[in-house]
Amino acid sequence: MGDVIVDLSMSLDGFIAGPDDGPEHPLGRGGERLFTWMAAGPESNRVERRLVPPDASKVVIDEWMTDCGAMISGRRTFDIARGWKDGHPVDAPIFVLTHEAPTHGEWSPRVSFVTEGIERALELARKAAGDRKISVCGADPVQQLLRLGLLDEIQVSVAPVLLGSGVRLFDHLGGEPIELEQTRVIESEGVTHLRDRVRRG
Repeated sequence: MGDVIVDLSMSLDGFIAGPDDGPEHPLGRGGERLFTWMAAGPESNRVERRLVPPDASKVVIDEWMTDCGAMISGRRTFDIARGWKDGHPVDAPIFVLTHEAPTHGEWSPRVSFVTEGIERALELARKAAGDRKISVCGADPVQQLLRLGLLDEIQVSVAPVLLGSGVRLFDHLGGEPIELEQTRVIESEGVTHLRDRVRRG
């Protein structure tokens, strides 16, 4: 059974999107700065049409492309990403948490809607992923899994920018501290990749 991991780009002050994000401005004001590193490398490092990482970051992108067996997303992320109708960089099933599945529109054929909650989404993602990792995108699903003790790893790619406001990744986590074990630090061009394991008990 593969680990459940969040792997997102984040500002130094903890935001994964700037203020006023939505379908017209998917990353919010200033949020595009979080992803500059993904296209900052030489052409020889091109992994996908949108991904050209710097040398030191290539291992992070390579792992993302090869290790991910399924994804869990919130409905808001799905809407902002326009259902990934033009394709997601990672070719894996995407389980979208929602209170009500849409009945019309366009979205990736890899998307499935889950109306029974985060634990049901995780169950379906585990079946789809097998021994590969389950990647969680979107602040709310990450926070739910952390509160339930069901998130195994946290990897954040920290961009050297302070957004001041927007969508905060680590919010609404409950009253108790969550202990982490640092397992990797990669310094790269315009980004620092931090990986931690969530300690149990």
